[in-house]
Amino acid sequence: MTMIGNQDETEGPLVGPTKRGFKVHRAWIVAAVALVAIIGAAGFRATPGVFISPLEREFGWSRATIGFAVSVNLMFFGLTAPFAAALMDRFGMRRVVTVALALVALGSGVTIFMTQSWQLVLCWGVLVGLGTGSMALVFAATLADRWFARHRGLVIGVLTAGGATGQLIFLPVLAILVESSGWRAAALTVTAAALAVVPLIWFLLRDRPQELGLRPYGATEDTPVTVPGGGAAARAVRVLRDAAKTRPFWYLAGGFAICGASTNGLVGTHFIPAAHDHGMAETTAAGLLAVVGIFDIVGTVLSGWLSDRMDPRVLLGVYYALRGASLLVLPQLFAETAQPSMLVFIIFYGLDWVATVPPTAALCRRIYGADGGVVFGWVFASHQIGAAFAATLAGLTRDHLGHYDLAWYGAGALCALAAIMSLLIARNRAASLTS
Repeated sequence: MTMIGNQDETEGPLVGPTKRGFKVHRAWIVAAVALVAIIGAAGFRATPGVFISPLEREFGWSRATIGFAVSVNLMFFGLTAPFAAALMDRFGMRRVVTVALALVALGSGVTIFMTQSWQLVLCWGVLVGLGTGSMALVFAATLADRWFARHRGLVIGVLTAGGATGQLIFLPVLAILVESSGWRAAALTVTAAALAVVPLIWFLLRDRPQELGLRPYGATEDTPVTVPGGGAAARAVRVLRDAAKTRPFWYLAGGFAICGASTNGLVGTHFIPAAHDHGMAETTAAGLLAVVGIFDIVGTVLSGWLSDRMDPRVLLGVYYALRGASLLVLPQLFAETAQPSMLVFIIFYGLDWVATVPPTAALCRRIYGADGGVVFGWVFASHQIGAAFAATLAGLTRDHLGHYDLAWYGAGALCALAAIMSLLIARNRAASLTS
């Protein structure tokens, strides 16, 4: 018998000595490599926020036009997710993520040659959207399901927090690059970062523990590996068709659409230009979003830990209610400098930013079983559809009213609706599938 942490199980080769002492299960190494990729994907996704004003100045494009490109990015980012989950089941995570990184590098790199707004839509909207969508939250959920029998919620929380870390690392650096060297230097930095991650993924990521003669971390018995037959696209569509017949799917998808609208679509895209409208320097506003990333790490990891121990429906209801309340007061907090009240909002909002992910993934797994990863992909697609609409509508609101106030208030009200929908989800699998 081999001691694994506090486990006494036979799980095949481990990382580290094979005699006595504490051993690190390979699952944690794989999770660490995935974390690097997710950090990069989040950084790539964060860049439009620092590009809006420079593109507006150089090309004369309206914020609605640029917001449309961001919306296309968000749509592809979300709609790619369920198909990426099915492709990972069929061809493996390593191949899918490697191709995704290549798409991000290509899409970001060729933007330096663009002269028309449709080229921005093609590069940042389509190519980067497809690439980052394939490394989105379904990647974290798929990896956690395959490699971990214990601590799945915690692992999903940590990997999701990688998104905040990516924002923390990239946003201030890109904002400084834009200010000192122009947006093209920032775009090329994203290209270089994407290419740098490829070797790590290809040589260190493994699709399943069974490839190495291991069991998932915490598993006490062998589980057979089944690779779904047929096309990945056909399976993704079939799972959607079946899930759409159940009421919990619409509650989850509706709540997550509001989640995306109130985070990536609104705050992630328009917070920097909104703060700039009130006289705040763009680098300062980018720094505030980076602080959101710091506290998001704490909030999301804690949420993952809680999701292993508490009713995920209640967690979602609390998260959405608190987020809505904070958005309702945000319009009164903007100023030329970062006042203490704004810092309080940033900390509070950061703790709640993507804390919704672990309980949502847990509910998909609990209700839909083996199809839970693909169902979560479709739920995440709704997240990005909501984000896409919010990115465009907030830009139109700013163009027509001269301010973003209506967007903040509307998002706050929608979050209250999401809280109610979360609490209406049936408590157990049997009740969910018959409702």
